[in-house]
Amino acid sequence: MTAPATTGSAVVRGACPHDCPDTCAMLVTVKDGKAIEVAGDREHPFTRGGLCVKVDNYLDRVYSPDRVLYPLRRTGPKGSGQFERITWDEALDEIAEKFRAISAEYGPEAIMPCSYLGTQGILNGLNVGDPFFAKLGATVSERTYCDSGACTAYMMTIGDSAGVDPESFVHSKFILIWACNVMSTNLHLWPHIAEARKRGAKVVVVDPVRTRTAKAADWHIPIRPGTDGALAMAMMHVIINEGLTDDDYVARYTVGYDELVDRVAECTPEWAAAETGVPAEDIRRLAREYATSQPSVIRIGVAVERHAGGGQTVRALSCLPALVGAWRKPGGGILQLPLWAFPVNWGAFMHPEMLTPGTRVVNQYLLGEALTGGLESGPPLKALMVYNSNPVVVCPDQDKMIQGLSREDLFTVVSEQFMTDTAEFADIVLPATTQLEQEDIMFSWGHMYVSYNHRSIEPLGEAVPNTELFRRLAARMGFTDDVFRRSDEDMVAEAFDWSAPAMRGITVQSLKEKGWQRLNLPSADEYAPHAEGNFPTASGKVEFKSSAAAGGNFVVPLFRQGSNDHQPGNPIDPLPHYIPPRESIRANPELAAKYPLNLLTPKSHAYINSSSANLPMHRKVQGEQTILISAEDAEERGITTGQYVRVFNDRGEFVARAKVDASVLTGVAVSPMGGWRKHAKTLSTIASVTPTIFADLGNAPTFSDTLIQIEGA
Repeated sequence: MTAPATTGSAVVRGACPHDCPDTCAMLVTVKDGKAIEVAGDREHPFTRGGLCVKVDNYLDRVYSPDRVLYPLRRTGPKGSGQFERITWDEALDEIAEKFRAISAEYGPEAIMPCSYLGTQGILNGLNVGDPFFAKLGATVSERTYCDSGACTAYMMTIGDSAGVDPESFVHSKFILIWACNVMSTNLHLWPHIAEARKRGAKVVVVDPVRTRTAKAADWHIPIRPGTDGALAMAMMHVIINEGLTDDDYVARYTVGYDELVDRVAECTPEWAAAETGVPAEDIRRLAREYATSQPSVIRIGVAVERHAGGGQTVRALSCLPALVGAWRKPGGGILQLPLWAFPVNWGAFMHPEMLTPGTRVVNQYLLGEALTGGLESGPPLKALMVYNSNPVVVCPDQDKMIQGLSREDLFTVVSEQFMTDTAEFADIVLPATTQLEQEDIMFSWGHMYVSYNHRSIEPLGEAVPNTELFRRLAARMGFTDDVFRRSDEDMVAEAFDWSAPAMRGITVQSLKEKGWQRLNLPSADEYAPHAEGNFPTASGKVEFKSSAAAGGNFVVPLFRQGSNDHQPGNPIDPLPHYIPPRESIRANPELAAKYPLNLLTPKSHAYINSSSANLPMHRKVQGEQTILISAEDAEERGITTGQYVRVFNDRGEFVARAKVDASVLTGVAVSPMGGWRKHAKTLSTIASVTPTIFADLGNAPTFSDTLIQIEGA
């Protein structure tokens, strides 16, 4: 890689590293080796020069006085934050020595990695450590925090299709935004929605909360948490029974229609109204307008999967566009993850062939339990290596997590930019680079552009990219496989299948020069990939009745490396159906008698998960931890706006400042996730009350299946 210039001025092309659909194109102005400005690239057709509040002051992160810039060794009690500076050689020697000793005494499965998408780049992101831990023989860390259930359901129904081009939304006549706060979490999609409205489109939001996006829509449909599947099933009932289907499209490009008709026969609007709280006439109106305003599009958010029946909800939502022929024109269909259009060479980064068959798998969602003796088989966990993640904040079961990380017999290594809540419990902390200090190449899960991130400045202190971290660890462990000797340049060359049709006209060199390029696809004005079917399913059609369900073969490689919650030969219901939430007044009245409020924990406006929750400007924008509660629920508890309240259930508790707000339904409370434990009033966050039970598909989390009570603190 070309080294950044240390003298003179230059503007360097980069890309936002965050786990966000927008993957913004950035321009970094560098003077005499120091970055002096980070701005959006106005030429990018989708992000158009805008950077959101999470990244528009990225230099505050890069040059923060709180950066971890050198390897550190713990000197005080775990959690005390007391460390001393050591050399990289000392750190690597200690890690290698501990890993070898633990492997010799307990077996390598006593070691476990913990990572996610602290950076989203192909080189430094989700899979950067997979070959190292596979070679080591460590416990496989299953990562299904986000979209694994939705992806499983989506692929069962329409295959790994990119769906609707987000830029095609300008052609939509009816835009149904479902469980997605676009203005806070997918900001650059909104201008395309706004343009569609200018052209006459109607924008409808289905969400339990009157979010920023819901307030800006033409119609907000508040719904009880976790009951989205009932609404989707009832929409199909209305569309079928009122003859609003596109019969030609259904006949040509779908399978299982007759069975679907039978399945939704009893899913009447009245039945769904009782489940969802949405009036039956509103359900009819929604179904009619969606079906008759073509092309119509559905944008689903990550939150839609985060309850017991999240997978089947996405199955139902994925069926709707085919019923009404929405796929026929640009701007019609469903948008989940456009990333399926990118021919990323995942195998070159995961190297699953290096895994020893039968290696133990532990889902990170259950990490707290695993660290405190809750493993079903194999040795106890004696070493944990965390990178690209802050599990103390993002995993549930926070009390057990702290208990486990506090164990003196647990050797913990954390690679980080800052001393996070998790890093404070580490034995060794290693300094990680920011996006300005590393080379990377990016796909997107929100648009159709490949992006290249140039290293614009030299790494500060002794920070290293994740790629270099695992090269050093592999060398110290004596691993000599070619995969551990690859340079970043080699890895960029392997990032995509460059011969794939979608990459025609795109090369490493052209990306470096231009910074970003659109995949070789029809323009947004012409992109209608399923106008004549051609779905990437076994049948080539939309599968109302899923052929994949018969074998239960639901591995989504992007998210999962070792396990499969539905083993082959273990069939499930092949038709979409409604699964009510586990924790609700209707489903569990005994539990609801103790904890009558359903807690939702959406993404924060100013943080990306827990990233940036330590930076002063972001904390000022986000404010301290709040919990929104309806006037009726507040009056019943004698709670007023501004009052500190205790939020609790059988799993744990945290303290937040109450905000009485008409944007939430009675019986619902809302507290954004991401705030750090060390900043909390009682050293606990929302992660202390959320459950560890999986949803129906893909080992998805059930963060929204959470009943709590609130009282004055």
